[in-house]
Amino acid sequence: MFLRDFYKLEDNKTLVSPDQASNFAKLIADDFNPIHDPDAKRFCVPGDLLFSLFLEKYGLSQEMCFTFAGMVGKDVLLHFPESDEKRISITGDNGKEYLYIDRRGDTSHNMDLIERFVKSYVAFSGHTFPHLLVPLMAEHNVMINPARPLVMYESMSVDLKSVDLTEPSLELSDTSLKVNGKRGDVAITFLVKCDDEIVGKGVKKLLLSGLREFDQSQIDQVVESYSENKMKYQAGA
Repeated sequence: MFLRDFYKLEDNKTLVSPDQASNFAKLIADDFNPIHDPDAKRFCVPGDLLFSLFLEKYGLSQEMCFTFAGMVGKDVLLHFPESDEKRISITGDNGKEYLYIDRRGDTSHNMDLIERFVKSYVAFSGHTFPHLLVPLMAEHNVMINPARPLVMYESMSVDLKSVDLTEPSLELSDTSLKVNGKRGDVAITFLVKCDDEIVGKGVKKLLLSGLREFDQSQIDQVVESYSENKMKYQAGA
């Protein structure tokens, strides 16, 4: 599977280097969030890469809920246990839990299908910022801290009618933001389609912190910095 370029195995544990994490974010997810840059002070492995690695190992189930319990930093060896349980916990060699997954229903281990589903979801998910979040924040007159624009990936769930799919694609259904003081809960709902037929649905949930009053000029600077990061990477590719 195409994910082989984005991790390596050490003593049956999974290690994602900063360069591998950064390349996945930029090449597969089209995500240029600086937190995934190799030299970032608060570097973390993309949550969508962890999601993808899970599907590669355990398959695509009809109902899945991924809950992120912590950010995977540099040099963390991850343990993906041999398990067919309905709940699976992904931990680090430091004993910390980073992700747990609940699943139900039929499961497919068809690698062609899994790769297509992963690429569809990750491409959709990678455009959360600025494409979806900026208009949503403007609508609610709030924004994240422009000096530290950190958005936390809380969870993702998907519910499929069947895992007997051919060419799955994702389509945005709705976005919402609930503001509670300086915190904001974002829900991005989507449809899973095959040949224009709806075959499933899902939701990605994010946590925004340090919210303040929306300032168009400041958010424009954040978006410009994001775009510059993308252009610099593409120019050097």
